[in-house]
Amino acid sequence: MNKTATDRAQGASVLMASCALFLCCLCFMPASLHAADDVQEIIKRVEDRLNGKTAVLTLSMIITTSRTTRTMKMDSYSVGNEKSFIKITYPGKDYGITFLKIKDSMWQYVPRIEKVIKIPASMMLQSWMGTDFTNDDLVRESSISRDYEAKLIAENNDEYEIELLPRPDAAVVWGRLVMTVTKKDMLPATANYFDEEGALVRTLQYTEVKQMGDRLYPSRWVMTPYDKEKAGNLTIIEITEAAFDVPIDEEYFTKRALKRFSD
Repeated sequence: MNKTATDRAQGASVLMASCALFLCCLCFMPASLHAADDVQEIIKRVEDRLNGKTAVLTLSMIITTSRTTRTMKMDSYSVGNEKSFIKITYPGKDYGITFLKIKDSMWQYVPRIEKVIKIPASMMLQSWMGTDFTNDDLVRESSISRDYEAKLIAENNDEYEIELLPRPDAAVVWGRLVMTVTKKDMLPATANYFDEEGALVRTLQYTEVKQMGDRLYPSRWVMTPYDKEKAGNLTIIEITEAAFDVPIDEEYFTKRALKRFSD
């Protein structure tokens, strides 16, 4: 074989080796590196794991301010993001206060004055019962997967870090969310909420993952606000019982339920 033929043969061998190495890298590339193409699906899976098709929860809320600490207890029934019913069971002065959300409408019933109150959309971001959660948080008015575009901005061996920007037609007030999601369980670890000017307004931490019902679930949610007027505030949700994807009586999701299940 002459020198030219030898050079060609060596070049072909190098090219084939390079192609083989490239294909090998593709085959063994970690699946997590493809997450940027499918990050919206990650958020959808997180929502599904948190909400289920249906969810029945028993929970407590510990509300701490610079002046005092108080506790509320309640039962919650929900169907995805579309329907929700909440009943306050403690303390006695608030017992029987109920909340109903059906799609875009929300009502509250107050036994003490025997009155059903319609909560307008403009108040969905108002404080819920004096806590650091909003009306929207408690009745799941907005859906992250529906109302926000997701983008993977970082990841490590344990977590994804995902930025969520509101879709142009979404009726939301947050300018941006940044969420960390655990790879092992596909559960949220933290969610940072920013206003339209980019200032961090609050952080929600999901901790104490336990087996609840048919799934692993964060049983302790800690909301920390950063507003100067709320310095020292903290609201903790502790979920003590949970059942997912179970039948729920449709009567809970009618306006009659506000009074009927208040007792």
